Amino acid sequence: MASGWFLLAASILLLSGLPETCYGVTFSSLQRTLVLSASPTPGQVLKAGEGKMTVTWSYNQTFPTGTDSTYKSVTVKLCFAPVSQVDRKWRKTADDLAKDKTCQFKVVSGPYTPDSFSSTWTIENDVPTATYFVRAYAYDSDGAEVAYGQTTDAHKTQNLFEIKGITGRHASIDVASACFSAFSIASLVCFFYIEKRKEKMSQQK
Repeated sequence: MASGWFLLAASILLLSGLPETCYGVTFSSLQRTLVLSASPTPGQVLKAGEGKMTVTWSYNQTFPTGTDSTYKSVTVKLCFAPVSQVDRKWRKTADDLAKDKTCQFKVVSGPYTPDSFSSTWTIENDVPTATYFVRAYAYDSDGAEVAYGQTTDAHKTQNLFEIKGITGRHASIDVASACFSAFSIASLVCFFYIEKRKEKMSQQK
């Protein structure tokens, strides 16, 4: 009988811990304790593979001392704005950060420090054409998100910028294609001219 009560108690304790492990960290549970800024101006268009941007973050000193005691590292990410998430499930926002697909491109990461930190990043070639903002997450020693900061407002409508992705076609390819087309047309005209001349000469004979 005692063993039965022990198994029941163990089951209750196990089940009581399931919600946290199943749902993980939610974005709504995080405090916005990081002050984050990025160099792109609102509406600016940057080119993937060429454009650069500088991000700067620091701890918001208006929060009580010790709020950042569990912060161990920070990762800054490039995030899709709502306008570039419409009808794109692979970019959808979810409160459960394990399922959230808003921020897919890492800009920089490193150890946490409450002092101001800056880094310049060259936009990678695989970043697609879209409208973006920048967000930073602070992580604890277990690698779980514990705080954040971002360059836009809560509705993600301000301080947005654009990135123009690489289409896969280069200027040299376009020039070669144009030259080939022109050569083809010239060859076709020349062919018809020769044929017409042969036809005319045969008629004169």
